[in-house]
Amino acid sequence: MNPNIVPIVMPKWGLSMSEGKLTGWLKPVGAGVVVGDEIIEVETDKIVNVVESSAAGTLRRIIGENGKVYPVKALIGVIAPDDVPEAEIDAFVADYATPASEDKSSDEAAPRYEFVDTAFGRLRYAKRGEGDNVILLIHGFGGDLDNWLFNIEALSAAGTVYALDLPGHGQSDKVVSEPSLNWLASAVVAFMDAVGVQAAHLVGHSMGGAISMRAAIDQPARVKSLTLIGSAGLGSEINGDYIEGFVGAASRRELKPLLEQLFDDPALVNRQLVDDVLKYKRIDGVEEALRAVAGGLFRDGRQTSVLAGELKASGAPVLIVWGESDRIIPAAHASTLGAAAKTEVLPGAGHMVQMEKAGRVNELVLDHVSD
Repeated sequence: MNPNIVPIVMPKWGLSMSEGKLTGWLKPVGAGVVVGDEIIEVETDKIVNVVESSAAGTLRRIIGENGKVYPVKALIGVIAPDDVPEAEIDAFVADYATPASEDKSSDEAAPRYEFVDTAFGRLRYAKRGEGDNVILLIHGFGGDLDNWLFNIEALSAAGTVYALDLPGHGQSDKVVSEPSLNWLASAVVAFMDAVGVQAAHLVGHSMGGAISMRAAIDQPARVKSLTLIGSAGLGSEINGDYIEGFVGAASRRELKPLLEQLFDDPALVNRQLVDDVLKYKRIDGVEEALRAVAGGLFRDGRQTSVLAGELKASGAPVLIVWGESDRIIPAAHASTLGAAAKTEVLPGAGHMVQMEKAGRVNELVLDHVSD
């Protein structure tokens, strides 16, 4: 088979995705594409997002139909150079078979989520990949480990990847006995102890970035590097109205416009995403936990802890990634560390830049943790 023929397949986003709906082609047949070009839009049970090209060439075939649901790894298009004969493209399409073992492999047969008991409560986590190089993904306020659904599989190319639900979040215990960065950072270290990780590259989004910073400052031997994505802890400004609104939202009508503020493209917020967040917010103990954390970390619409000075002094290797149109924490905070950090601000992305520009974010993180 001609190695220059590259399949476009239904991606696997997150641990539970088995199929996705192709909602639209963003390039016509015959269009030239480069690596990173957005080529199709896919809807899952979590979110709508785009698939970026993994290869350069010409879009030679469109196989997938708009509005149709396809299993993960199903062939939906073909990219190849112009000089590849049509007959070879036809043969590739005819011979392609969606991997029958996708849902039966040992990796997929393993539990999608696991739990571990710590002094900070029972914490849910996901694990992907293997190896001594460990990456730990830490979500933000009101989020959970599914905030990394476009990243966890890709980052496992660098080693073992963990993503956890912080105390008070996701499916972890809802008790937050001390709503402070110190307490939450200690919970992260306790999680590392519980799963047998001595040191890790911490990747923190929003509040998770501030937690990662606190851990790196307090226990530098446990943190190999930091990646801060739309991070709290670098300045005092934050969208206090969003924080207050999210804590108090009790209906789909109240929650949807708040979630839309997280993205450059509000159309990415589908009904299922809103329903999932609303379901979490209705769990006993969640509102109390969120109010406690908001009061401890974001009191009166300001961040109570600014760690930039301490982080600079620590000498930790830092990568900062931000969405240019972030409406929760100003993108201006990305430059706070100056030359003490590698920094990239991505256009066309908001606060959830790791979702909206997953390909580029994954590329940046993989490069950073491999240094």
